[in-house]
Amino acid sequence: MSSPLKERLRKELNEARKSRDKLRTLVFSTTLADLRNREIELGGEAGDEEVLSVITKAVKRRRDAADQMRFGGRGELADREEEEARILSDYLPSGLSEEEVRGIILEIVGEGVGEIGPVMGRLMPRIKGRFDGKEANRIVREVLAE
Repeated sequence: MSSPLKERLRKELNEARKSRDKLRTLVFSTTLADLRNREIELGGEAGDEEVLSVITKAVKRRRDAADQMRFGGRGELADREEEEARILSDYLPSGLSEEEVRGIILEIVGEGVGEIGPVMGRLMPRIKGRFDGKEANRIVREVLAE
């Protein structure tokens, strides 16, 4: 049984091809290729959770590339990477604000967890795909330092 999100990506790819939208065709075809590679690793069909994981990694990879390109003075390439990340971001669940993540962290710390590792271990499953892990780690360090 195929993932509804995977089918949506395939449908978007076909529509992008029909409308000759090169950017969207590239974004969806590379994302589906990443997903196929992940399914080979898993040895079976990917569910929605795995599809979201692949999309999240693709968005993060493009944002990191955009940052590096801006740092290297290649603004036009950075803009393209950011546009690709924006296209894929539409397929992710709505993100969490820093305040919402801070509230979750305070809740975990209030349960008696007082070290970075265990806090992150309980936090990441709750925010996966909805907030950046590096930023979450920074907030955990701030909260624990207070």
